[in-house]
Amino acid sequence: MRFFNTTGPVRPDDHYHVPPLDRLALDDVRTLIQQKKYFVLHAPRQTGKTSSLLALRDMLNAEGDYRCVYVNVEVAQALREDVERATQVILGELASRARLTLGDEFLTQTWAAIFAEFGPGALREALTRWAEASPAPLVLLIDEIDSLIGDSLLAVLRQLRAGYDLRPEGFPQSVVLCGVRDVRDYRIQSTAENAMIAGGSAFNIKAESLRLGDFSAEEVQTLLAQHTAETGQVFTDDALETIWEQTQGQPWLVNALAYETCFKSEVGRNRSHPVVAEVLFAAQEQLILRRETHLDQLADKLKEERVRRVVEPLLSGGEQRHFADRDLEYARDLGLIAQDRPLRVANPIYAEVVPRELTWVVQEEFEQETAWYVDDEGGLDMGKLLSAFQAFFRQHSEHWVERFQYKEAGPQLLLQAFLQRIVNSGGRIEREYGLGRGRTDLLIVWPQGDQTRKVVVECKILHKSLEQTVAEGVEQTAEYMDRCGAEAGHLVIFDRRENRRWADKVFHDRRTSAGGAAIEVWGM
Repeated sequence: MRFFNTTGPVRPDDHYHVPPLDRLALDDVRTLIQQKKYFVLHAPRQTGKTSSLLALRDMLNAEGDYRCVYVNVEVAQALREDVERATQVILGELASRARLTLGDEFLTQTWAAIFAEFGPGALREALTRWAEASPAPLVLLIDEIDSLIGDSLLAVLRQLRAGYDLRPEGFPQSVVLCGVRDVRDYRIQSTAENAMIAGGSAFNIKAESLRLGDFSAEEVQTLLAQHTAETGQVFTDDALETIWEQTQGQPWLVNALAYETCFKSEVGRNRSHPVVAEVLFAAQEQLILRRETHLDQLADKLKEERVRRVVEPLLSGGEQRHFADRDLEYARDLGLIAQDRPLRVANPIYAEVVPRELTWVVQEEFEQETAWYVDDEGGLDMGKLLSAFQAFFRQHSEHWVERFQYKEAGPQLLLQAFLQRIVNSGGRIEREYGLGRGRTDLLIVWPQGDQTRKVVVECKILHKSLEQTVAEGVEQTAEYMDRCGAEAGHLVIFDRRENRRWADKVFHDRRTSAGGAAIEVWGM
């Protein structure tokens, strides 16, 4: 039985899959190879880059016009800036791949002697001699190029550039560099030259950069339909919509959510049970709580200053950007930020992971007492909950906010950490935030008997007058309530102005929107 793949390249016999070549701009790739171009294919991690490269290799070799070899240079990452040892390891890996893929023993028999003669410059000479001996033009696919460090990366890029004019008789006809980022965005610290080198200058022969995109909505449905065809287990319409909405087609997320639901969940393993949205949300929570490697790697990037500059104003609902275009390009290359406008986190699962990761330690340190916040009917008593947070914020906010790396978004993060520990016991939080919104919207979804209760909590920082901020926030909260079908709404106003007494900042009021929605307002 096939299954959803979350690790390594696609194996069609083992995995449900979207055909990797269908995801490439194949006509463009063919043209670039025919024109003897060197180019870049980049995309975030676990998007399907390696599967696409391997499928391209197999297609080109089957057609016979070229001899194509794929090589992963990540094996040299641990050698860091030891150029000589890195070159040695890369040559050995390239020789093994040529032997296994093409039955070509040339490099296996010659690379050691070439290395002994040319040392760190042996890659260029080895590729020249191999191209001269090859009965057809060579195409070289180099994966994980951006895993190389400093002078090791510079050595590879410069040696590829040095042989460029010899192609195709004396150097590969076409070279594809594959990694997370476009080579033009590399800023390479050269220890040997005591300088920062731009990737674009070290590899100025690049003709084009192609980006491997996420799954489309149709591709997500195609993938899930393979499971239905093989097992008979169907996905309800709301489940199909949920997978698309929560992942926005990010390949690892789609496969991980489907695998967790259909192969690990006790309910999902029963093929007579259709997959429904509730089971998918439970699976999503398990992926987040386990801090799966893909999500953990993404969360680790939040510690980087250039990522913080982009993400922090999104979390706080800031009105203006204070980051450079290169910061934004980097965050987009990581897959953390959506490619299109408006500026936002790429998908709801990442949007959930970001604030929870930033407040993980805080959540663990909060004491979770007996369910005093649940009423006699099993409903969530938001009045009690926000009153308790108001008292907590008054007493401890300065201490806690200072512990956050993302201090500008500290109050919003602290509220979300407080709510997360509570809601984890039975419900879930959905979050909306982004640059220019002027607010952070939280939707608490709480099961009560055979019903689902929805409560909106909107957070705003006080920038204008209090009355203007409240009036604006009430209408925004009412609009969000209407869109979500929520039965209750709460507006939280954080007053971060200096020299303000807590007695002036803390209040609780009830307002009515122009449309008649009753909304409780909390000042702190």
